[in-house]
Amino acid sequence: MRAKSITEADAIGELMSVLGQGERQIAPFSSRDPAFGLAEAYRITPAVRSLREARGERVLGRKIGFTNRTIWEQYGVYAPIWGYVYDTTVRNLDDISGQASLAAFPEPRIEPEIVFGMSTAPEAGMDERELLSCIGWVAHGYEIVQSVFPQWEFAPSDTVAAFGLHGALFIGERHQIGDDADKWFAPLSNFNITLRCGNVAETGRASDVLDGPLSALKHLVRLLASDQHNPPVAAGEIITTGTLTKAMPVKAGERWVTELNGIPLHGIDIRFN
Repeated sequence: MRAKSITEADAIGELMSVLGQGERQIAPFSSRDPAFGLAEAYRITPAVRSLREARGERVLGRKIGFTNRTIWEQYGVYAPIWGYVYDTTVRNLDDISGQASLAAFPEPRIEPEIVFGMSTAPEAGMDERELLSCIGWVAHGYEIVQSVFPQWEFAPSDTVAAFGLHGALFIGERHQIGDDADKWFAPLSNFNITLRCGNVAETGRASDVLDGPLSALKHLVRLLASDQHNPPVAAGEIITTGTLTKAMPVKAGERWVTELNGIPLHGIDIRFN
């Protein structure tokens, strides 16, 4: 029997019905309609944004997903994707005293990342050093990713449609770049990280993230330059550049801590309830 096609309206309706609903999940769109691809998913993105804005949310920037090439085989996704982050999903760790709830997220996982605050709009064709001149601050943070699809089984197009798998972003201390670009340029592609939950859970390297977080930003800027449905990165946006380790399942009652070596950023910790 021929698979039924999924309309954009149907997909948007399903996504909005499960947003923030914790354990509620839906079947992947690609499993019901093999023709549901990246082009369809990125056309849904601005419609979902409009609906979220209509209910009072405000876009603060974007997350880049699947930039870490060491996890591509695990998820069957072999290129980065992106999604929006909102004022309802982004928090400074200091503002929440390093504690957060996981209740709204289906099958949550934790990702330690590097976060940028854009001071000027980047342009397609800029190299990594030129992109650094567009960044006002750099921080270390955690993204909580979620899967509205059971058991983290999906196609790349599903992840794009489903908010880029974004659940929340918790940002540590923001360090101003100012005139210290040389202080940050080399370390941003050469540091190491250890992620702990009691014992060591995972380790990673900046270079796993498309050769470094600046390279991940470069990929996003280039991708958006050819996107007819979504705007380019603007000044003032927050960009989180992808997990530095494998994304680890997380649950209430746990405390997660990072240690960074080779970059002037402190490790951060967070407790979940």
